[in-house]
Amino acid sequence: MKQIATSSDIKGVWASILNRIDIDGAMDLNAIDEQLIAYAKAGVSGVYSGGTASEFHCQTEVEFQEISTRFATVAENHNLPFQIGAAHPLPQGGLDRITFAASLSPLAIQVTLPDWTPLDYASVCHFMDRATLAAEGVPLVLYNPPHAKTVLTPIQLKDLTKRYSSIIGLKCGGGDTLWYAAMATVLARVSVFIPGHFYTSGVAQGAHGSYSNMACLSPSAAVAWSKSNDAEAQDIEQRIASFMNQAIAPLLDRGLPGFVCDKAMATAGGWAKMNSQMMWPYEGVTADEITVIISAARRHIPEFANTIPTDI
Repeated sequence: MKQIATSSDIKGVWASILNRIDIDGAMDLNAIDEQLIAYAKAGVSGVYSGGTASEFHCQTEVEFQEISTRFATVAENHNLPFQIGAAHPLPQGGLDRITFAASLSPLAIQVTLPDWTPLDYASVCHFMDRATLAAEGVPLVLYNPPHAKTVLTPIQLKDLTKRYSSIIGLKCGGGDTLWYAAMATVLARVSVFIPGHFYTSGVAQGAHGSYSNMACLSPSAAVAWSKSNDAEAQDIEQRIASFMNQAIAPLLDRGLPGFVCDKAMATAGGWAKMNSQMMWPYEGVTADEITVIISAARRHIPEFANTIPTDI
């Protein structure tokens, strides 16, 4: 019988699979195998599917099940701890995905709150009641990003994590020193993950790791950064901020969502055979914008440019 995970099993740098899409919109599932081989070699703490970077919101249920099944099989083959994202903007869709994810025996299931309209707190609890039942004993990680319709407050998260022992982790946007102080009880109770580019400062204030966007650019560099001494790690985070300002902020400013930028970084990073093609109907970045990402990485964070071919 598989041991039930606890919050202590979720820490460090976790990496997302990304979908490789051809010009006609077809998905290449072989990309899952290739990425997980690279992640295992890089030494990430674990891997996950079904996050925003995996474009869960664009997948049919058949695609979700195909991706999740392939991912779980390959992750197990490489002895990689894995979580499956069962996110869905509609409540019943979320429950259906949670039920299917549970059948694949992941370490945990990432869940989002229904997202068509904001939820009052009582409705949040109604959903979590059913989500816990649908997971059939598999622990849950609440994925509550800043762009969610319902972003829970530290007070609500304190109550929710006390009320539901099924929740062992939280994926969120982090915050300032006041936010971390308000989150003290939650930080002591569950594993809290913050954005990858804030890894050093977030962990220093009590976070436990990240579902890392920086692993999209270079999984090996993201892992090495997480193990650096304090002074070196702080220096790298400062230079990552300069990289983000030069290469990623302009993409966000022109209206592209963050998950488009994640795939663009993976394309630029060169560690996987990725392209910037997105699932319908989203537009990817241009070749010129990929070049800007490569140039900015080489200038500000050469540690993360180690897999970029020298002829680019």
